[in-house]
Amino acid sequence: MAAKQPPPLMKKHSQTDLVSRLKTRKILGVGGEDDDGEVHRSKISQVLGNEIKFAVREPLGLRVWQFVSAVLFSGIAIMALAFPDQLYDAVFDGAEVTSKTPIRLYGGALLSISLIMWNALYTAEKVIIRWTLLTEACYFGVQFLVVTATLAETGLMSLGILLLLASRLLFVAISIYYYYQVGRRPKKV
Repeated sequence: MAAKQPPPLMKKHSQTDLVSRLKTRKILGVGGEDDDGEVHRSKISQVLGNEIKFAVREPLGLRVWQFVSAVLFSGIAIMALAFPDQLYDAVFDGAEVTSKTPIRLYGGALLSISLIMWNALYTAEKVIIRWTLLTEACYFGVQFLVVTATLAETGLMSLGILLLLASRLLFVAISIYYYYQVGRRPKKV
Protein backbone atom coordinates (compact mmCIF):
# COMPACT_ATOMS: atom_id res chain seq x y z
CA MET A 1 0.00 0.00 0.00
CA ALA A 2 1.26 3.33 -0.91
CA ALA A 3 1.22 6.00 1.74
CA LYS A 4 -1.32 8.57 0.96
CA GLN A 5 0.08 12.08 0.73
CA PRO A 6 -1.79 14.64 2.83
CA PRO A 7 -3.17 17.52 0.87
CA PRO A 8 -0.85 20.48 0.77
CA LEU A 9 -1.44 22.99 3.54
CA MET A 10 -2.92 26.18 2.37
CA LYS A 11 -1.45 29.15 4.06
CA LYS A 12 -4.10 31.68 4.91
CA HIS A 13 -3.07 35.27 4.82
CA SER A 14 -5.04 36.55 7.80
CA GLN A 15 -3.35 39.90 7.60
CA THR A 16 -5.14 40.58 4.36
CA ASP A 17 -8.33 38.75 5.21
CA LEU A 18 -10.13 41.37 7.30
CA VAL A 19 -13.16 39.22 8.15
CA SER A 20 -10.93 36.42 9.44
CA ARG A 21 -8.93 38.85 11.58
CA LEU A 22 -12.07 40.31 13.12
CA LYS A 23 -13.46 36.83 13.87
CA THR A 24 -10.19 35.77 15.50
CA ARG A 25 -10.01 38.91 17.63
CA LYS A 26 -13.63 38.44 18.69
CA ILE A 27 -12.95 34.83 19.73
CA LEU A 28 -9.88 35.93 21.70
CA GLY A 29 -11.84 38.76 23.27
CA VAL A 30 -9.51 41.54 22.23
CA GLY A 31 -10.10 44.71 20.28
CA GLY A 32 -13.36 45.63 21.97
CA GLU A 33 -13.85 47.83 25.02
CA ASP A 34 -13.89 46.28 28.49
CA ASP A 35 -15.88 47.53 31.50
CA ASP A 36 -13.43 50.37 32.14
CA GLY A 37 -13.47 51.57 28.54
CA GLU A 38 -10.00 50.15 27.82
CA VAL A 39 -9.32 48.76 24.34
CA HIS A 40 -6.83 45.90 24.56
CA ARG A 41 -4.64 45.33 21.52
CA SER A 42 -3.60 41.81 22.52
CA LYS A 43 -4.62 39.02 24.87
CA ILE A 44 -1.36 39.49 26.79
CA SER A 45 -2.10 43.13 27.57
CA GLN A 46 -5.63 42.15 28.55
CA VAL A 47 -4.42 39.46 30.98
CA LEU A 48 -1.47 41.37 32.41
CA GLY A 49 -3.23 44.70 32.45
CA ASN A 50 -2.05 48.11 31.59
CA GLU A 51 0.13 49.66 34.28
CA ILE A 52 -1.00 53.16 33.34
CA LYS A 53 -4.53 52.08 34.20
CA PHE A 54 -3.51 51.34 37.80
CA ALA A 55 -1.34 54.39 38.35
CA VAL A 56 -3.12 57.12 40.27
CA ARG A 57 -2.86 60.49 38.65
CA GLU A 58 -2.35 62.50 41.81
CA PRO A 59 -3.64 66.05 41.92
CA LEU A 60 -1.11 68.73 42.74
CA GLY A 61 -0.63 69.05 46.51
CA LEU A 62 -2.41 65.84 47.50
CA ARG A 63 0.55 64.34 49.38
CA VAL A 64 1.21 67.67 51.12
CA TRP A 65 -2.43 67.78 52.24
CA GLN A 66 -2.24 64.19 53.49
CA PHE A 67 0.92 65.01 55.46
CA VAL A 68 -0.61 68.18 56.96
CA SER A 69 -3.74 66.22 57.91
CA ALA A 70 -1.75 63.45 59.55
CA VAL A 71 0.32 65.97 61.55
CA LEU A 72 -2.82 67.94 62.51
CA PHE A 73 -4.70 64.85 63.69
CA SER A 74 -1.66 63.53 65.58
CA GLY A 75 -0.93 66.88 67.25
CA ILE A 76 -4.49 67.46 68.43
CA ALA A 77 -4.76 63.83 69.57
CA ILE A 78 -1.60 64.06 71.69
CA MET A 79 -2.74 67.41 73.11
CA ALA A 80 -6.17 65.96 74.00
CA LEU A 81 -4.61 62.92 75.65
CA ALA A 82 -1.83 64.71 77.54
CA PHE A 83 -3.27 68.20 78.17
CA PRO A 84 -7.08 68.05 78.04
CA ASP A 85 -7.51 71.22 80.14
CA GLN A 86 -5.38 73.34 77.79
CA LEU A 87 -7.13 72.04 74.68
CA TYR A 88 -10.57 72.81 76.12
CA ASP A 89 -9.37 76.22 77.27
CA ALA A 90 -7.94 77.06 73.83
CA VAL A 91 -11.22 76.26 72.10
CA PHE A 92 -13.78 77.52 74.63
CA ASP A 93 -11.81 80.50 75.99
CA GLY A 94 -11.53 79.90 79.71
CA ALA A 95 -14.63 77.76 80.27
CA GLU A 96 -14.31 75.30 83.15
CA VAL A 97 -13.63 71.64 82.33
CA THR A 98 -16.08 69.43 84.21
CA SER A 99 -14.51 66.09 83.21
CA LYS A 100 -11.30 65.18 81.40
CA THR A 101 -12.53 61.73 80.31
CA PRO A 102 -14.53 62.83 77.23
CA ILE A 103 -11.62 64.96 76.03
CA ARG A 104 -9.20 62.06 76.44
CA LEU A 105 -11.61 59.71 74.61
CA TYR A 106 -11.73 62.29 71.82
CA GLY A 107 -7.91 62.24 71.79
CA GLY A 108 -7.87 58.45 71.52
CA ALA A 109 -10.30 58.52 68.59
CA LEU A 110 -8.21 61.19 66.87
CA LEU A 111 -5.05 59.17 67.41
CA SER A 112 -6.71 56.18 65.72
CA ILE A 113 -7.73 58.32 62.75
CA SER A 114 -4.23 59.80 62.58
CA LEU A 115 -2.75 56.30 62.23
CA ILE A 116 -4.99 55.74 59.23
CA MET A 117 -3.85 59.10 57.81
CA TRP A 118 -0.17 58.20 58.23
CA ASN A 119 -0.68 54.86 56.47
CA ALA A 120 -2.64 56.47 53.62
CA LEU A 121 0.28 58.83 53.05
CA TYR A 122 2.42 55.90 51.88
CA THR A 123 -0.09 54.12 49.65
CA ALA A 124 -0.68 54.50 45.93
CA GLU A 125 -4.08 52.80 45.96
CA LYS A 126 -6.79 55.13 44.78
CA VAL A 127 -9.54 53.56 46.91
CA ILE A 128 -7.60 53.90 50.18
CA ILE A 129 -6.68 57.52 49.43
CA ARG A 130 -10.31 58.36 48.64
CA TRP A 131 -11.63 56.66 51.81
CA THR A 132 -9.21 58.57 54.02
CA LEU A 133 -10.14 61.85 52.35
CA LEU A 134 -13.83 61.05 52.86
CA THR A 135 -13.12 60.17 56.50
CA GLU A 136 -11.44 63.54 56.96
CA ALA A 137 -14.30 65.42 55.31
CA CYS A 138 -16.89 63.62 57.47
CA TYR A 139 -14.88 64.21 60.64
CA PHE A 140 -14.46 67.93 59.97
CA GLY A 141 -18.12 68.26 58.95
CA VAL A 142 -19.36 66.55 62.11
CA GLN A 143 -17.00 68.62 64.23
CA PHE A 144 -18.32 71.80 62.62
CA LEU A 145 -21.93 70.77 63.37
CA VAL A 146 -21.16 69.77 66.98
CA VAL A 147 -19.32 73.01 67.76
CA THR A 148 -22.09 75.06 66.11
CA ALA A 149 -24.74 73.24 68.19
CA THR A 150 -22.67 73.80 71.34
CA LEU A 151 -22.46 77.50 70.52
CA ALA A 152 -26.22 77.69 70.08
CA GLU A 153 -26.79 76.00 73.47
CA THR A 154 -24.22 77.88 75.53
CA GLY A 155 -24.12 81.22 73.78
CA LEU A 156 -20.34 81.36 74.21
CA MET A 157 -18.59 83.16 71.39
CA SER A 158 -14.85 83.63 71.12
CA LEU A 159 -12.21 84.20 68.52
CA GLY A 160 -10.91 80.66 69.08
CA ILE A 161 -14.30 79.13 68.30
CA LEU A 162 -14.76 81.28 65.18
CA LEU A 163 -11.30 80.29 63.93
CA LEU A 164 -12.09 76.64 64.64
CA LEU A 165 -15.35 76.82 62.68
CA ALA A 166 -13.73 78.63 59.74
CA SER A 167 -10.83 76.18 59.62
CA ARG A 168 -13.21 73.21 59.69
CA LEU A 169 -15.16 74.54 56.72
CA LEU A 170 -11.90 75.10 54.85
CA PHE A 171 -10.68 71.59 55.69
CA VAL A 172 -13.98 70.05 54.54
CA ALA A 173 -13.68 71.90 51.23
CA ILE A 174 -10.06 70.82 50.68
CA SER A 175 -10.76 67.17 51.55
CA ILE A 176 -13.79 67.01 49.26
CA TYR A 177 -11.83 68.68 46.45
CA TYR A 178 -9.07 66.07 46.65
CA TYR A 179 -11.63 63.28 47.06
CA TYR A 180 -13.22 64.16 43.72
CA GLN A 181 -9.88 64.85 42.02
CA VAL A 182 -8.50 61.42 42.96
CA GLY A 183 -11.75 59.79 41.78
CA ARG A 184 -11.73 61.37 38.33
CA ARG A 185 -11.00 59.14 35.38
CA PRO A 186 -7.72 59.95 33.67
CA LYS A 187 -7.97 61.48 30.21
CA LYS A 188 -7.19 59.16 27.35
CA VAL A 189 -3.99 59.96 25.54
